[in-house]
Amino acid sequence: MCLTLGGGWNYKQAYEHERKTFLPHAWVWVWLLMTMMPIPKGLRKAFDPQDFQREGEKLIQKLGMYLHEAMRGGMSAVLPDCPPEEMLSNWRGDFSDAGSGNMMVVIEKLLHQSNHLHHPGYIGHQCCTVLPMVALVELVGALLNNASAVYEMGPVNVAMEKRLIQWMAGKIGYDHEADGFFTHGGTLGNLTALLAARQSCAGYDVWESGIDNRMPLAALVSEQCHYSIKRAFGVMGMGESSVYTIPVDDQYCTRIDQLEPVYRQARKDGKKPFVLIGNACSTATGSFDDLSALAQFAGDKGLWLHVDAAHGASVLLSDRYRHLIDGLQLADSMVWDAHKMMMIPALATAVVFKKAKHSYRSFSKQHATYLFQGEPEQEWYNYAHRTMECTKSMLGLKIYVALEVLGEKVFGDFIDHVFGLARAFSDQIEASSDFELAVKPQSNIVCFRHIPQGVSRLDTLQQELRREILKRGRHYIVQTKLSGRCWLRCTIINPLTSMAELSSLLDEIRAITGKLIPSLDSDA
Repeated sequence: MCLTLGGGWNYKQAYEHERKTFLPHAWVWVWLLMTMMPIPKGLRKAFDPQDFQREGEKLIQKLGMYLHEAMRGGMSAVLPDCPPEEMLSNWRGDFSDAGSGNMMVVIEKLLHQSNHLHHPGYIGHQCCTVLPMVALVELVGALLNNASAVYEMGPVNVAMEKRLIQWMAGKIGYDHEADGFFTHGGTLGNLTALLAARQSCAGYDVWESGIDNRMPLAALVSEQCHYSIKRAFGVMGMGESSVYTIPVDDQYCTRIDQLEPVYRQARKDGKKPFVLIGNACSTATGSFDDLSALAQFAGDKGLWLHVDAAHGASVLLSDRYRHLIDGLQLADSMVWDAHKMMMIPALATAVVFKKAKHSYRSFSKQHATYLFQGEPEQEWYNYAHRTMECTKSMLGLKIYVALEVLGEKVFGDFIDHVFGLARAFSDQIEASSDFELAVKPQSNIVCFRHIPQGVSRLDTLQQELRREILKRGRHYIVQTKLSGRCWLRCTIINPLTSMAELSSLLDEIRAITGKLIPSLDSDA
């Protein structure tokens, strides 16, 4: 390098010297660096496109065979009967060796030991049977890995997400002022909406000042609300004492006549109610609250109305059942899980606000110059202003492609089909003298129990029935407690489930009960 010229620094001449002597040979240094620092052989092979294609072809073939077997009910069990400790022992935890190098061996083992949601006997939790095409889209999203909380990292998915929120807002009945975003699950979605509600209704800046205990805030919720609601208030530092529970009627819907008494009790206790939360629908029974009546009360009292429509919002796509959610357009905020009733892989939850400005109030302005350059409301495309996540997967991609390729009708048809099955199944239960229905289903969730003559320990019977059903593996159902009693619970969420399958479940229950009766207390 030329440092001095004429006994001192001459920057101009030094620059010219460097430009003429070094820059023409820069490529030599690049070549030397590449030669001296080659990509490790194993790493290069891990990114080999030809290996990826070969393994991908084998994987798709294997998954196609798996799907065919699952859909025809050919699996040995919907859910393999394997205790947690035994399952843990099936999978090693030391990866210090070179690795097996055979992905398909791991995949084969994984498929064999997993819960098979495409099996017609899967009528368990509210986890949907995934559209096979969308599983392929998930592969694309995983490979691209465009984090979409910041526009620069996921420009296409940000645009898709915006269009989907506009589409959802239109279905709800919101106008052009609505906005929202996607987040990872209904639990996080409810928390995000409730943070915005508190900031909007508290009467002071909670982010700046913290919680003001001089006038503690309170929430009014149904006794059938999802557990994530009360958890959210715990996370928000408000405590369970801030949550006032509203009784439900014999259909497990929020009692409108009890809103005023509960509200007055909160005020009497020195609390300031700020939010009312409705179910559309409730998790245990699938019952829809009267959202129009809730909105009327919320409006009269100056409360924020939030609707947990994680499961039920998809009825907006059904002409036959969309009336169940009338009044949703009056809510200040809502959540909608596409991974429940739109056959989309988990997780994909939309948080939609009636007023776009409210969507920016969940979190205080964050100073992160490496992410944001402008004010939050000027940067709608940087969702990290409004979401808990800074790194957010391509949640909109799988929903957008499904709608673009299949259109809306297939989802409406799905809702009509599984809701119709639930009603037909409940009719069969009601017509059977040895079964009892908890409530006439409004959605695709059916709660019932076996009540054979001579058995007094009915709660124990339901628990033992479920345990034995899971051991046999032909069906997968869950249980719940309603009004202090134990009930068997089915969520008919698999489009491949038929009435024949549901009838066989009742026959299986009767057969199991016949073997269990000697071990139960009886009146005989």
